[in-house]
Amino acid sequence: MSTPRNTHGSSAGASGAPGSKRAPRPHRRPKKDPARIVAFRALRAVDERDAYANLILPSLLREAEQQGMDRRDAALATELVYGTLRLQGTYDAIIAACIDRPLGKVDPPVLDVLSLGAHQLLTTRIPSHAAVSATVELARVVLGDGKAKFVNAVLRRISAHDLETWIGLVAPPYDKDAEDHLAVVHSHPRWVVAALWDSLGRWQPDDAGRAAMERLLRADNERPEVTLVARPGRATVGELADALPEAAPGRWSPFALRLAEGGDPGGITAVQENRAGVQDEGSQLVALALAAAPLDGPDRLWLDGCAGPGGKAALLAALAAERGAALVASEKQPHRARLVARALAGNPGPYTVIAADGTRPAWQAGCFDRVLVDVPCSGLGALRRRPEARWRRRPQDVAGFAPLQRDLLRSAIDATRVGGVVGYATCSPHLAETRAVVDDVLRAEGGRVEWIDARPLMPGVPALGDGPDVQLWPHLHGTDAMYLALLRRTA
Repeated sequence: MSTPRNTHGSSAGASGAPGSKRAPRPHRRPKKDPARIVAFRALRAVDERDAYANLILPSLLREAEQQGMDRRDAALATELVYGTLRLQGTYDAIIAACIDRPLGKVDPPVLDVLSLGAHQLLTTRIPSHAAVSATVELARVVLGDGKAKFVNAVLRRISAHDLETWIGLVAPPYDKDAEDHLAVVHSHPRWVVAALWDSLGRWQPDDAGRAAMERLLRADNERPEVTLVARPGRATVGELADALPEAAPGRWSPFALRLAEGGDPGGITAVQENRAGVQDEGSQLVALALAAAPLDGPDRLWLDGCAGPGGKAALLAALAAERGAALVASEKQPHRARLVARALAGNPGPYTVIAADGTRPAWQAGCFDRVLVDVPCSGLGALRRRPEARWRRRPQDVAGFAPLQRDLLRSAIDATRVGGVVGYATCSPHLAETRAVVDDVLRAEGGRVEWIDARPLMPGVPALGDGPDVQLWPHLHGTDAMYLALLRRTA
């Protein structure tokens, strides 16, 4: 392991005469770098307050822009935050190899500064000397001179190798411990690697080797595209494309448009007027499949039983309006119900938004033709968008969601009339949150419900497994890892 280089010339300030004294160095106030200060503040909010970066960072950027930060610095801050969070596990292993104490003994703010520095040194195009210098300046501002010296020493050790060399030094060999190797190389907790591997083997039995797992884990660490939805009957993909000529059509959804990097959906008239919105293509496919499922009998009343924050509800409401059907959008948390109401505002067809607990229905049993429950879950399918969730979640969290997920699915079945359709969705590929939930509920229902093959209801989408349920994947479909089971009530 290399030692830090001495960056101060030994003769600076000396007269060269025997016994001469070095002139005192004048105190210099550290320079405040707005991009790195914003990035540091965002990481501290994630660590201290369990904030989500995609929620806290925009407000920090707006505050900094009001104080004069330009768009280039805003882009740098964004890259530093998301890049550091995505590769936090890899950087932790490297930092641990460069210090003489357990990682847990390092003050969290110091560790955040070190991680920001490691990201700049190992993954960005920022020159090493500039990355070290700028990060040490940040440390002087937010930590003080004493801790800045520690930061400087550690970063100089990190700068001795590139990322590939460091991974070879700190990751266990694949043939000795495959899961731990992948966890370090691709910056996922080991338990998440194991869970994703189990699920990938279940859904893609011919594509479940090391190469497939590495493609999935790499996809989790890539910046996701921003995808828009043109709500049918209210906007068209062509209208959105006219406003964003560099955007591309969605891969699978006829209502999707993929933005080029740097595209700003907030400036589009249709988005401002709530006729279009930002929505991952996987979420669009879930809503479209439920709406396309064949029914026995009328098609007049739909329910979104876990509607917050409102993306799927807005698409369902638009689809329902085209058929003369009405949507009830229910969300337990009042503040999230308000978000749903905002998302549905202006929908031409009838809809109702209520704040209600889906496990204690505020509606009569058997009154809906179509019901969707996109249940609370671990969120392991959206690690591209919320990279900090991988470090925040624990295996016991998955078990903690299980009773609620089963209760919501049972309640959805009760709310559906005979001949109607239920959609059970999660933004997680974890088997304990997907097929296991549906299998358990179907066994308990004693023949009241039957599977519908969801694969034909996602036309053109490849690699959907053996059915009848479907699992989408970031590395195969470019979407969040959404799961959907469609069920028909038969009695």
